[in-house]
Amino acid sequence: MSERIEHYKQGLGHFGQNEFKEAIECYNRALEEDPDWVDCLHALAMAQMNSGDGDAAVATGLRIVELDPNDAFAHTSLSIFYMRLSNDAEKAGEEAEAKRLIELAEKEGAEARMISWKEELKENPDAPPPGPAGGMNVVQ
Repeated sequence: MSERIEHYKQGLGHFGQNEFKEAIECYNRALEEDPDWVDCLHALAMAQMNSGDGDAAVATGLRIVELDPNDAFAHTSLSIFYMRLSNDAEKAGEEAEAKRLIELAEKEGAEARMISWKEELKENPDAPPPGPAGGMNVVQ
């Protein structure tokens, strides 16, 4: 098995044990061999967010979107990262920054919904468009 896969698997093991700093180190070693490995970048971003480094998670998420603009999961992750950062900004009394981050989160969430809908249309041409953020379009 290649070293990049070994590093990635070690990172997953550390992540599963809530050892986020160690997971980040392993993912970074894997990415040294293949810097555009999207699956590893997703894992890295989640480890960064869980380690408390939201800014790094956002930067990694933006890198994924740069590599694959139609990655709905990357846009969803970015939305979550921005929301967590907005909570931190709000707690710090930075209302304008919190509002800016919420707007970014909503934009990324909307992008993820649109990408997912377009994918759904390939299989189901009659699929209804996505509803508003936070809404659920439940068919009964």
